[in-house]
Amino acid sequence: MPVDDSRQRAEVWAGTMHGVATDEGVVLAHRNAPPPAISPMLVDREAREQAEHESLAVGATRAVGAGERATEEEPDPLRTCFERDRDRILHAAAFRRLAGKTQVFVFPADHQRTRLTHALEVAQVATAVARATGLNVTLTEAIALGHDCGHGPGGHASEDAFDEYIPGGYNHALWGANVVLTPLNLCAQTLDGIRHHSWSLPTPLTPEGAVVSWADRCAYSAHDLEDAVHAGIVSIDDLPADVTEVLGRTRASQLSALIGALVRCISYRGVVGMDRTHANALAALRHFNYERIYMRPESLAQGEAVIKVLRSLVEFYASHPEALPAPAQGDDPVRDAVTYVGGMTDRYAFDRAVHLLGWPLDRLPKGIDRPVG
Repeated sequence: MPVDDSRQRAEVWAGTMHGVATDEGVVLAHRNAPPPAISPMLVDREAREQAEHESLAVGATRAVGAGERATEEEPDPLRTCFERDRDRILHAAAFRRLAGKTQVFVFPADHQRTRLTHALEVAQVATAVARATGLNVTLTEAIALGHDCGHGPGGHASEDAFDEYIPGGYNHALWGANVVLTPLNLCAQTLDGIRHHSWSLPTPLTPEGAVVSWADRCAYSAHDLEDAVHAGIVSIDDLPADVTEVLGRTRASQLSALIGALVRCISYRGVVGMDRTHANALAALRHFNYERIYMRPESLAQGEAVIKVLRSLVEFYASHPEALPAPAQGDDPVRDAVTYVGGMTDRYAFDRAVHLLGWPLDRLPKGIDRPVG
């Protein structure tokens, strides 16, 4: 763009700084005619709490006041307690860092999922189900957005890397709720849904949490397959018939079928689950992904490289606590090191390994489409 055009564009943009004042003392954003007038109404927190009480299904989780929090707070005048939770997660650094964390592929190509896009897709699936069944959509969204904030860099391999340092092992669901998101002072129901979204853990206490646990499995089973197809690792033609005949051959058809199955089960049977036909098809899709994507030799080699890098970083920071950016949180330097390394993005963790530990480039995890170095 020529310099004069660029300057003119900047001047036009700068000219919008103060908006457009009207004779009534109101400032508008645009110079053209204002939008149609809105009937004055204030739908504050108490009004929305009342609307929830009247409109949500029996058994759905209602927002009340400031919510059940570890540290008591005054209620917000405009937002329900679960709306505040959703907003706090959305603005949290831990949520933003999911953009730099592995979903399946380290160093993903431009269109492959990260932990952040995975969380957004889980939220879409979960809220579609919650909205159609009269559950609390806002609580569902808050749990979905926060459910993977406990993941370390490099995907599930980080759990294997950190296991030996944490009594009882490292589980991203527990770590996310009990460590990473604790400073946000979230409601008990939000934390419970995050804490128990993995199927290996006890059932969440709310139906909204149970919906997210299903939505998580539905979303990653479909989109991990789509990413692997686009990467040339598998072909849709490789899918077994018990998947394609029930769920179809595309991510859209698979999620549509699975969302419909969840909605029907909740609506007609009153439990968060799925009929056996669709549940078996989902299990078969997930099994296919494990055999052909997650457990393929290249993935296992990638995971081993991640584990070596992360363990070396933990051991460095545990023995050099002065290198941590914040003062120690307790008398356990190993736990402090895991907390710090677990919060790193892939890029930052591998960069620290190279520049802090002198890690050879050829021993870093390799991306799907290019070696590192």
